[in-house]
Amino acid sequence: MEKVVRVLSTLALKGAVQTLAGPYQAAGGARLDADFAPTLGLLDRLRGGEEADVVILTREGLEGLAAQGRVVAASCVDLASSYVGIAVKAGAVHPDIASVAALRATLLNARAVAYSRIGASGIFFAQLIERMGIASEINAGARIVPSGLTAERLVSGEADLAVQQLSELMQVRGVEVVGPIPRELQTPAVFSAGRLAASVRAVQADALLAYLASAEVAPVLRAAGLEP
Repeated sequence: MEKVVRVLSTLALKGAVQTLAGPYQAAGGARLDADFAPTLGLLDRLRGGEEADVVILTREGLEGLAAQGRVVAASCVDLASSYVGIAVKAGAVHPDIASVAALRATLLNARAVAYSRIGASGIFFAQLIERMGIASEINAGARIVPSGLTAERLVSGEADLAVQQLSELMQVRGVEVVGPIPRELQTPAVFSAGRLAASVRAVQADALLAYLASAEVAPVLRAAGLEP
């Protein structure tokens, strides 16, 4: 019988998980049946009764499930951290975002900025533009994406700047990542994984968690815009 592990993962890890799935199965591991969405969306689905073996969420989201006993605390591992960045359509001029003042000017000069409604990056960005005193100006023309990859709005022409985790921006073809928002403005998001207590595939789930946290996987995480 084929070994299958059901994985619910935050979008930030989508590129890395998809890259790793084939080699992992070829080396004797389980086939990954993976689905990807923002952490808050995944938490809603889990509360609604959706089943999985392994979940990859923000550290805060995973710790919340572990505190409720829904994730096995001893199985939890930190996988990677990520910064929020900005992308433009491929071939477009890369704006200056190197300083707080430059970022502010770049955001105000943009025709439309795309950011996420419920993702960690979108929540951060909404708070950031509020702190910078430019929320009303930015939101007047913003493309606020309910779920998914904000950089797709660059390809469609709906926005000329996209804000999301660097690893999520890198998943969209036809765009270029300008770089991270100045690091003094943000705390990196940490993404962690754990086994759901209700999983009936504990051995396969724990084997996958050990693999994802291994040194072997670190180069793939880096290539996907994450910091192991």
